[in-house]
Amino acid sequence: MFPARAFADEMRARGWKVGLISDHRGLRYAADFPAEWKEEVRAASPNFRKPWALPGVAMKINAGIRRAARIMDETRPALVAGFGGYPAYPALAAAKRRGVPIIIHEQNAVLGRVNRQFATHAKLVASGFKRLDRLPAGAAHMPIGNPVREPIIAMRDVPYPPTDGKLTLLVTGGSQGSSIIGDTVPLAVADYIPASLRGRLKIVQQVRAEQMEGVRNMYRRAQVDADLAPFFPDMPERLASAHLVVARSGAGTVSELAVVGRPSILIPLAIAMDDHQAANAEALVDAEAADMILESNLYPKLLGALIAVRMEHGDDLRIRAARAKAVGTVTAARDLADMAERVAEL
Repeated sequence: MFPARAFADEMRARGWKVGLISDHRGLRYAADFPAEWKEEVRAASPNFRKPWALPGVAMKINAGIRRAARIMDETRPALVAGFGGYPAYPALAAAKRRGVPIIIHEQNAVLGRVNRQFATHAKLVASGFKRLDRLPAGAAHMPIGNPVREPIIAMRDVPYPPTDGKLTLLVTGGSQGSSIIGDTVPLAVADYIPASLRGRLKIVQQVRAEQMEGVRNMYRRAQVDADLAPFFPDMPERLASAHLVVARSGAGTVSELAVVGRPSILIPLAIAMDDHQAANAEALVDAEAADMILESNLYPKLLGALIAVRMEHGDDLRIRAARAKAVGTVTAARDLADMAERVAEL
């Protein structure tokens, strides 16, 4: 929802009227979405391992398309922008039926299933990364980056923190935290980082509520300074003050690491569709700004050794931070709006 929100903000600033069509799942995250109107349609994700459920799924999707088409008949849009996921399917399908121009933005380095279905019909497929796997032949593709939050952009000019004192390791696991990261990082720090370095560490870690007590006790026994919470409302500031970040490699996380310019160890979500988180991580790995450890190799000894190697060399950390910043972009929302206006004028 965030790239769509950033795009909507930019379009409204240019004088456009914006409407949002999504299902109930998407609208749960749209309370502050910058739109003149918001409409709910039915949508569903087919599970082909449960063929008996497919007729019901098809009925929901068709009902959503009909509803979206009626909305378009009433509002007469000049353009429909799709940001992926099955909540976007009814509006994109209705736009295709009504002959409304379509543009698509794909956050990940692998084109998602819904965006894939409309890619050749779209006037433009914009993407968050230069790499875009599963792009159909003949689709018009332009990498522009992922729109990032204004508070993150504000951190871009914050210098990389000095490395001659305390060293901050920021650990996140996505919006809901990650149990495997929550289990592995404390063991890696407590058992496989030299005591001389461990005494200099400040751990800032996002931890699931049910893991909090165990993680806190482990850091306490290891005499490691740790700030733990299920959610940090000041994440942009936390990111800017970090020397090294351990995180999942969702599109938003990778893009924010690049914009702020911080070195990282990325752990792709193993069950991500089409392994897109591993593809996302390669944008920073190829720039020599990040290391990637697959979940199948996520052992405390390996992770601890890697954290130690990175944290013990301040000059290398600064170089990797600069490499991350070099691939970051803050113009994605503006560039996408430029393209949208050109398409709407055709």
